[in-house]
Amino acid sequence: MYLQLEPEHSPLPYHSHTAPSIPTASLFSSVVFLPIIYLCIILSFLSILPPRLLVLYPTKYNMRGTLSLLFSFSVFSAALLVRCHASPAKSGGVQSLRPGFQYTNPKLPPRAFTQSDKYEGSSDLVQLRYHMGPVLSSPINIYLVWYGNWAPSQQVIIRDFLASISASDVPSPSVAEWWRTVTLYADQTGANISRSVRIADEYSDRRCSQGKQLTRLSIQDVIAEAVRSKPFSIDHRNGIYLVLTAVDVTVQDYCRAVCGFHYFTFSSKVGYTLPYAWIGNSGKQCPEVCAYPFAVPGYMGGGGPGALAAPNGDAGVDGMISVIAHELAEMSSNPLVNAWYAGEDPTAPTEIGDLCEGLYGTGGGGGYIGQVMKDQRGSTYNMRGRMGRRFLVQWVWSPILKACAGPNALD
Repeated sequence: MYLQLEPEHSPLPYHSHTAPSIPTASLFSSVVFLPIIYLCIILSFLSILPPRLLVLYPTKYNMRGTLSLLFSFSVFSAALLVRCHASPAKSGGVQSLRPGFQYTNPKLPPRAFTQSDKYEGSSDLVQLRYHMGPVLSSPINIYLVWYGNWAPSQQVIIRDFLASISASDVPSPSVAEWWRTVTLYADQTGANISRSVRIADEYSDRRCSQGKQLTRLSIQDVIAEAVRSKPFSIDHRNGIYLVLTAVDVTVQDYCRAVCGFHYFTFSSKVGYTLPYAWIGNSGKQCPEVCAYPFAVPGYMGGGGPGALAAPNGDAGVDGMISVIAHELAEMSSNPLVNAWYAGEDPTAPTEIGDLCEGLYGTGGGGGYIGQVMKDQRGSTYNMRGRMGRRFLVQWVWSPILKACAGPNALD
């Protein structure tokens, strides 16, 4: 069952009418009378020319040229008249597609493109460009850093989502199908982002070694603390690091400007340049900001669609899933902030997740998440994962469609 959050775009109606026939009298006048009129005009023109110009060419060539010119004018006039009669008058926006056929809202086959806006977020003005940097084309190993106290029930939801990225046996629409859009991005050698994504290792920092108030830079200290422990290793070839902070941990700019971010570590901090991302659990701090639409801002009152039911029963963690997906897609396509992004400033790039933020289904945009699905419990989702899981994950920008795309698209 689909949750209708915005009226579905229907195909534009086609209108047709039979093209009018061309009167026989008009054709007769074009073929018979017009040549006579043209002949009189040409003879009048020749009669006023000086005799010395007429003797420059033999008479037979003058007559041949006159007849050729006369024939050309006649054919042109007849064609022009036929064209004028065949063209329908401009009135009421009625257009003829094919004479004799009536088209009224033709039913297009499933997943066919319509004449309306085909892709949510599509724009010819988006200049997403490749800046010659690397993408994560080798098999991706994820190293999880659990910072703070996490309930096992929360951790398993996130693990199942990450394991779903490479799960090929999940029914459509699936997380793996969503990731295929990400894998369309390639580097300068033609190597695409890898379809192989797995959890390589995990580290739990329950004591919050860097305190419960973190800055962007101290996130790297959290990673450094993790990699100094055994057996959590430094994987500078295939590794990416996810720092996930618990509900009682605050981070610089959290809730005010960001729900997560990605960057790379400094060698002075960690010893290597490693792609990493941070995402926080907003369940108690700002669910209406970072877990929307499972929580809505108070200023929306009764004017919006209301909070939707989280598919896994935890608004904070279910909200994190979409942010994790957002950062994973961008970290894979722009790990060192010199690969795929729009804009001229690499310190503030617009990446493949930013272009589709807030879009989860067909018809989305302008604050509407789009058409998504509901299960029997009334929970909202737009893609499936392993172990029967369901998730609500934002779409990403497709370099082929030049628009936002997701596996649950209806058009």
